[in-house]
Amino acid sequence: MRALFTALCVLIAAILPGPAQAAPASITVPAGVTAGIAVFDRQTGTFTDQLNVDLQFRSASIVKLLLALDFLWDRGPDYSIPGADRTRLDAMLRSSDDDAATYYWVQGGYEQVINRMVPRLGLTRTAPPPSSLRGYWGYTAITAGDVVRIYRYLLDSAPAPVRQFILGDLRQSTRCAADSYDQYFGIPSVFAAPRAVKQGWSGFGNAPMTCTGGTAPARLARATGVDLVQEALHTTGIVGPDDRSIVVVLTLHPDGTAFAKAYNALTGIVRSLNVPGATRIPGTSFGTWGSGVRVRSGPTTASPQLATVPAGTDVLVSCQVLGQEVVVSPYRNPWWAYLPQYGGYMTNIYVNSPDNKLPNISDC
Repeated sequence: MRALFTALCVLIAAILPGPAQAAPASITVPAGVTAGIAVFDRQTGTFTDQLNVDLQFRSASIVKLLLALDFLWDRGPDYSIPGADRTRLDAMLRSSDDDAATYYWVQGGYEQVINRMVPRLGLTRTAPPPSSLRGYWGYTAITAGDVVRIYRYLLDSAPAPVRQFILGDLRQSTRCAADSYDQYFGIPSVFAAPRAVKQGWSGFGNAPMTCTGGTAPARLARATGVDLVQEALHTTGIVGPDDRSIVVVLTLHPDGTAFAKAYNALTGIVRSLNVPGATRIPGTSFGTWGSGVRVRSGPTTASPQLATVPAGTDVLVSCQVLGQEVVVSPYRNPWWAYLPQYGGYMTNIYVNSPDNKLPNISDC
């Protein structure tokens, strides 16, 4: 009865979200963006940055952490995982596979997954989707404060096999998600390894894909309570040696915002945060243009392709080198930028700069 009462109280709270706060001067939140931010230093046991920690957002794929924990909860004492489930869970946690999430959502009894996990983890503002949309696990309400509680449970209280399995997958997060979106925004674009991340996005159904293959998720109309219309983009995870800092940034962007714009805005917020123990990826940020621009292992078009840059996203450039001249009429450019985020080179033609050689960037 107590667990049911707790779940009902949280559900009631979900339809009464508090107002957003103004960001402190130290945190950069672009105009029109709503953000819930929490950075927790596990070494000191204190928060180094907080903003709207109790403001509810739709979880998007962040709820996959709860789906995995719910599945593993009663599998002790050895926590063995059948092969088919291991494959599904790996895909869900590393590449944010939605089909796997739906499987565990249905198997777990839809909203009952959330009703179980709220009291188990001591979550205070997490709630199931509206009853009319119970099939949509991504519409679970969640807060930055509760996501920190999830990671603290994983790091400090979870049985070792559970911790090792889930965090092991998050440490292997793929750049290209199962639905074709580049999920290296936020934490992976700012901080070098060691890190473990779980990303989330929702509402970009009309945006062009940023990786090959896949299909975009459908968009639905607004439901009562948590905002289901504005584009949502979330970055969460653990950064630094000994998993020192927990970083959670949940964001909403004005309806119609392009994926690249939200990608850049969220990454900019993360750059402004005080994250103890983190190693920042070196380089200077530049805007880009063009769609599906290739990053290659060397400064030639014959070099193996490593990745593609999402259209319109900012990149970090650490140095530049003379290589093969590339012609994209009416432009010609022999210079290539080295992108440490990708570990490869992109022709300077697609970097927003008036000259062939980028200003204030050294030669490699």
